[in-house]
Amino acid sequence: MTTILGIETSCDETAAAVVVDGHQVLANVVSSQVDLHARYGGVVPEIAGRAHESLLTPVIAEAMVEAGVNDGDIDAVAATHGPGLIGSLLIGVSAAKALALGWDVPFVGINHHEAHLYAALLEEPELEFPLVVMLVSGGHTMLIEFQDHGQYRLLGATVDDAAGEAFDKVARYLGLGYPGGPAIDNLSQTGDSAAITFTPPMRNEGLNFSFSGLKTAVVNHVRQDPDVDTADVAASFQAAVVDVLTHKVRLAARRVGAKGICLAGGVAANSELRERTLDICVEDGIQGFLPSRAMCTDNAAMVAATAWWRLRSDGASPLDLGANPNLRLPFIDS
Repeated sequence: MTTILGIETSCDETAAAVVVDGHQVLANVVSSQVDLHARYGGVVPEIAGRAHESLLTPVIAEAMVEAGVNDGDIDAVAATHGPGLIGSLLIGVSAAKALALGWDVPFVGINHHEAHLYAALLEEPELEFPLVVMLVSGGHTMLIEFQDHGQYRLLGATVDDAAGEAFDKVARYLGLGYPGGPAIDNLSQTGDSAAITFTPPMRNEGLNFSFSGLKTAVVNHVRQDPDVDTADVAASFQAAVVDVLTHKVRLAARRVGAKGICLAGGVAANSELRERTLDICVEDGIQGFLPSRAMCTDNAAMVAATAWWRLRSDGASPLDLGANPNLRLPFIDS
């Protein structure tokens, strides 16, 4: 039995979790900074870093108490070391190294994207490979073939704005506040998704994505028709985003012969995307897995779960491993 303390501070969530053997979650504590950044319409890096500095110690303590463990029960300490905001990453990495040294246990540096991939296996460890994982968040939109543990192939990615970024920008323009994804999702429930035709961008152009033009189309439409119902705009915009996302993840799964499709990242909490993804999995006769909404957003349980696999395959990370805001997944050749 291996008990790992995971720490996540890559952006604006201060999180700590205790996970046993890569799947048994004893505690998963997340302190959100949404209220700190809402007035600015997005994450302010300096504010995020300072918040992590003050919040991390009590968050770790809460996770340890909730899990019912003490320092002698921890077998390794893991932290996200990239990608993300450099100031935020440094807080988590430094704390994890200090704890690992003080407790004389291994330190494991984790790739934030890889952690999102393992969020699916954390809740459903029996998923069969190969899988296609659609990682959709505020900073990234990627289609990844998850061939086996540690083996990933990039199938497609956004060429400009990420899906979550487009949600935030459209929500800001419509005056819906921050974060934009949940605001648009909620408002869309009362709107007509067929009211406005927004062409899904790059729908029939391979497996890459583009959302910048769709955002501009929304802005232009509202400028031309300022009395348009905001709920209809939100619903029509969301429908276009979901259409292109699900069309391409289905195409990717068929292309590689995937046994299942998984969603990951913050946008994976979108209700329409979740429903439509399950629909196409049923239609195509393959597995479909949607992480719980708690596992879609940044959290430390997925970091600890990934660390369990990485500790088994690669061993401990060196203590001179630094924070890397531009860290990439180690993709195999296409």
